[in-house]
Amino acid sequence: MNDQQLLRYSRQIMLPDLDLDGQEKLLAARVLIIGLGGLGSPVAMYLAAAGVGHLTLADFDTVDLSNLQRQIAHTTDRIGESKVESAKKTINALNPDVQVSCITEVLDAHSLQTCVSQSSVVVDCCDNFATRFAVNAACVAAKVPLVSGAAIRLEGQVAVFDSRQPECPCYRCLYEEESEENTTCAANGVLSPLVGVIGSMQALETIKVIVGFGKTLAGKLLIFDARYSQWRELKLPKDTHCPVCSDSK
Repeated sequence: MNDQQLLRYSRQIMLPDLDLDGQEKLLAARVLIIGLGGLGSPVAMYLAAAGVGHLTLADFDTVDLSNLQRQIAHTTDRIGESKVESAKKTINALNPDVQVSCITEVLDAHSLQTCVSQSSVVVDCCDNFATRFAVNAACVAAKVPLVSGAAIRLEGQVAVFDSRQPECPCYRCLYEEESEENTTCAANGVLSPLVGVIGSMQALETIKVIVGFGKTLAGKLLIFDARYSQWRELKLPKDTHCPVCSDSK
């Protein structure tokens, strides 16, 4: 770590839970972020600011005017640009030391598995069940921790699925794959600060997983009600018959 990095990260290096060793772990980490919208924007920006060494950004969409109410990595002059290229510009301006890789195409099963297996942590910031199930399956197969987040209307949730822990459930333990509920913000609406709250929690859990301090949300689901500013924590049991992570699959 050079003098500039020591100064840049000094406020978190002074934390006993992080220290120099923790900062070195962040600098050496590779994080894959799926989706650079309302959740992916604060995730990418906070992880870049914290000094995660390599961020891989995956999103095939482009910036639209309706995104700007909540997707803070993008700006008005970037409407029509690829979201990952727009987010890369924001990250480079925030912390030019961070390496950024961009994926602008839809990942098939093979390419998704390759990207996941090369990552320290995967952060799921997408808005549809099909992608969530595919990302979860790839993380379980590669035994790579998954930090999952979702936000819609006035509610959000965060969870960590860590397949390195034998008793930890996966995303498929929580949701049936047959679900066809339309959970997009375009169909249901969302309050802009809500995605900031959930995305910030995803970034926090990602840092905790990388550094190894405190206790992550592995095996738990944290639910936020923005209307009343209330949090609820639910314990998630492992499904012994889960078709993705159980021994009996």
